[in-house]
Amino acid sequence: YEDQTNRDRILKLARFRSTHGDGWTTLADYVERMKEGQKAIYYISGEDIDALKRSPQLEGFAAKGIEVLLLTDPVDEFWMPSVGQFDGKDFKSVTRGGADLNDIKSDDKDADKDDKKDEDASDASALIAAIKVALGDGIKDVRESDRLTSSACCLIADEMGMDLRMERLMKQHNRVDEVSPRILEINPKHSLIKKLSDIATKDAKAPILNDAALLLLDQARILEGEALPDPVSFARRLDLVMEKGLGA
Repeated sequence: YEDQTNRDRILKLARFRSTHGDGWTTLADYVERMKEGQKAIYYISGEDIDALKRSPQLEGFAAKGIEVLLLTDPVDEFWMPSVGQFDGKDFKSVTRGGADLNDIKSDDKDADKDDKKDEDASDASALIAAIKVALGDGIKDVRESDRLTSSACCLIADEMGMDLRMERLMKQHNRVDEVSPRILEINPKHSLIKKLSDIATKDAKAPILNDAALLLLDQARILEGEALPDPVSFARRLDLVMEKGLGA
């Protein structure tokens, strides 16, 4: 990525793993497969291909058949932002900023119709407000997600912030003192979020909302492969929730 003279030729020769099959692909082939309305080359980075394929941040992309590059080499975190784009298409991490999935047309007409339906989603505004109060400075923002289809929540970085894995690598090498507060996205169509939204709408100060907010954040951290800052409190909250669920 430091060879600016041969950068374009190297990018044309480079091969990548992606969500399009099990083989390797070129960036040119990726661009040819881009969906109508898609403006960026999407990627996600991590340590393991199989784990990346199961990332909650990929759910919305998979539902619309949008290809995502799977990057596992630590150097990928440095050359992607440096190179910036290929064939006029920006590289964009699926773990940073908005997904903009509603602007991209799917091959599946039913999937596009689902994007326009609101009846399956709850009004999460009261829950979002309650979660913000519960988490305070522990989170940068809480918002509804257009990238989640089956998971209840996930963490993403701010649009102008560092990619999640990039920031973890920088912290491991003492380049940053601590990880920045993340954005917690919640899935308004998930049964758990719908139930919590109903509770928050009826009583914004319901005791269960505080524990639920902290559990959602810790769950999102676990999905990112991050160590929990307070495993003991996490276990205690989980015990309480299970006891209530079992009527113990």
